[in-house]
Amino acid sequence: MNKSAETVIVAMSGGVDSSVAAALLQEEGYRVVGVTMLLWDGEAHGIESGCCGTQDLSDARAVCSELGINHYSMDLRKEFLSDVIEPFTRTYLAGKTPNPCILCNEHLKFRYLLTKARAVGAGKLATGHYGRIMGNTSFSLARGVDSSKDQSYFLYPVDQTVLSQLLLPLGELSKEAVRLKANDLGLKVHEKPDSQEICFIPPGGLKDFIREAGQDQVTPGPVLDTEGNPIGTHDGVCHYTVGQRKGLGIAAPEPLYVVRIEPETNTIVLGSREEAHSQELTVAEVRWIAGEPPADSFRAQVQIRHRHTPAQCLIDVNKDGCMKAVFDEPQHGVAPGQAAVVYEGDYVLGGGVISTAR
Repeated sequence: MNKSAETVIVAMSGGVDSSVAAALLQEEGYRVVGVTMLLWDGEAHGIESGCCGTQDLSDARAVCSELGINHYSMDLRKEFLSDVIEPFTRTYLAGKTPNPCILCNEHLKFRYLLTKARAVGAGKLATGHYGRIMGNTSFSLARGVDSSKDQSYFLYPVDQTVLSQLLLPLGELSKEAVRLKANDLGLKVHEKPDSQEICFIPPGGLKDFIREAGQDQVTPGPVLDTEGNPIGTHDGVCHYTVGQRKGLGIAAPEPLYVVRIEPETNTIVLGSREEAHSQELTVAEVRWIAGEPPADSFRAQVQIRHRHTPAQCLIDVNKDGCMKAVFDEPQHGVAPGQAAVVYEGDYVLGGGVISTAR
């Protein structure tokens, strides 16, 4: 296909990654259109930078002007509230640990933006994620070559339909190369800092955010050791995650970690680092990149959070679409609510939401 005849919508966050993604596609001959999702008024909530607000919208417009491409915005603040923020707060209030970036990718980028792309006759949607898409008729998702920036973990919900229409121009590049490219192009965002992990919450403001959202649902409760002895009081199960060590407020001769969160009794259980390890986990809402698992039972690696090194395990897939993973070696801090993503080497096989760990 003559790329000059194909329109690509690029999700423009106002950051260096999406800006360079747009520039690279333009150099390849695509007709590039930048679209920025207005998701959250960060300045109104005390956030000086992020990936959702009016400053980022302004930066994206400026980059598109510099590149000589059209730019549009989509006001998705209502959808961001219902599809990302409300599930995020509900999960924390239930004593689990959510990942809002995955929700944002799945529901906003790969639903609303892809729908927008189709509506305007664009053949492709592109993002600045560090990942790689392989294949021409059947598609695979692989890690980006820059392991320190790889974002394939956040993309596991994509299916074959999305992959067939998605471009990830940065997958073969390092972050350093991306910034150098932006500098060479004279883009003013070439030194713009990366956005924080949770773009809609001010640094250090997670507790206040959840407390405000939960109102009377956040209540103090007992902290127990693994033998059931009371050792303190917590200020709400939503403020803790399995494997956590810092900020527990409990004096002890040895370091303590969150071993278990019991929201039904409003209880936090603390123990040693070893006691915060898990040998196996169960996963719900499982999606498979190929549309189905490679087998009912197979060996692979599972990554239980973004910065976790994938661990070897045996996976059993249930008929109800859930799966169980039994690790060769126990893993620290397996937190219900987080994503468990299945890899075979650099390739994403699928993933889902951790429901239990033991």
